[in-house]
Amino acid sequence: MDRVTPVNGGSSSAGNRPIPAIDKVEDAALAAHQTTDALADKATEQVDRLSGTAHRAVNKVADAASSAAEWTATLPEQAQEVQAQFAQLKSGAASSIRARPFATVAGTLLVGYLLGRLARK
Repeated sequence: MDRVTPVNGGSSSAGNRPIPAIDKVEDAALAAHQTTDALADKATEQVDRLSGTAHRAVNKVADAASSAAEWTATLPEQAQEVQAQFAQLKSGAASSIRARPFATVAGTLLVGYLLGRLARK
């Protein structure tokens, strides 16, 4: 804590007897100074705690944003893979239908009939 110098310089004009009003003012000033120091210490602790909490929250948000950005960067590649697989499935189905058109139509009718029977129950 800072050193406090008495207002009257430690002595009075009436000899060694202190002036009571000055003593009261000095005591009040010292109490106010100590109270201010205590409040400042508490406020500093709270600001430090809140600052740390805010810093952790910002880091979590930044990590989440980074993960989302990485994930979205892979979306075009995944979409191309799905399109390629769909094209391969479509060409395979088309070649199977061309190879056996009557069997494909009969199988389709059979599946439709069975689904219709199941839907009625």
